[in-house]
Amino acid sequence: MKTRQLGPNGPQVSAIGLGAMGMSQSYGERNDEQSIRTVHRALDLGLDFIDTADVYGKGANEILIGQALRSRRSEAFLATKFGLTSDAGASSGVNGRPEYVSQACNASLQRLQVEWIDLYYLHRMDPNVPIEDTVGAMSRLVEEGKVRLLGLSEVSTTTLKRAIGVHPIHALQSEYSIWTRDIEESILPACRELGITLVAFSPLGRGFLAGTVKGIAGLPADDARRNFPRFSDDNLSANLKLLEPLEEMAARKGCKPAQLALAWVLSRGAEVIPIPGTKRISYLEENIEALDIELTPAELARIDEIAPVGAASGERYGAAAMRMVDR
Repeated sequence: MKTRQLGPNGPQVSAIGLGAMGMSQSYGERNDEQSIRTVHRALDLGLDFIDTADVYGKGANEILIGQALRSRRSEAFLATKFGLTSDAGASSGVNGRPEYVSQACNASLQRLQVEWIDLYYLHRMDPNVPIEDTVGAMSRLVEEGKVRLLGLSEVSTTTLKRAIGVHPIHALQSEYSIWTRDIEESILPACRELGITLVAFSPLGRGFLAGTVKGIAGLPADDARRNFPRFSDDNLSANLKLLEPLEEMAARKGCKPAQLALAWVLSRGAEVIPIPGTKRISYLEENIEALDIELTPAELARIDEIAPVGAASGERYGAAAMRMVDR
């Protein structure tokens, strides 16, 4: 397994991670036994970077990952997140209050059934709490041995720089893919400048870049993509025109469209680690094979022509969720 360093003076982790959210929500029926087998196969192949969050499946995903790692904790680099909440005291849908930080961490440790979390993220910035206060409380978790490294998710460069004034930040998680490139303007350059790893979630565009979604009619009734603007009828029709030449390029390359999309994210630099999500071993193995795909300068230039920054039609989230993204 190829590895990449996580943050300033941080550990080596697998160069591609496993996002676990879809094992418990958003993309059809759950199959916990299948998901656990997928986690075990990831570990067998040397993929050790496992990503979950307390909000996934309302805690069920952390319980699932805890079960999967029960006898294999030492093989995994475990990341989870806190902050997104339905707590009545958090009117913004985010809770970053210092007194909540420890409470959330303790609950995650209990669900995961582990003694410590390797990487602990603030899932979204609380607009009502200074980032210094939230990160200050997170730093105390490091002092207590409950957490080893800190991360942030979907924050601006300004917020990131304020945070590192309180405690080192090893990872910034943000959506990044061929059709979501807005972070290239300032966030990715800031990560490079500061030595912080950009952990790219949804590097396959929630399955779109894998070519698995040609219309929402075939999606399960409770599939979250039915509510995302980019998958609405008008936007999806326009976005499929972006996908067609990428599929053609993948065919010429002799790889799957998903592998092409992952190879592109991996080509952004050693400071970028994609964490595609799947609950199926076959997709996991295909994703890992993307590590061996090299894109030529001409191919990278062609992808820039096909999908420049802002090329996708529609916002990546609905209005309420977009308000939680700190830009």
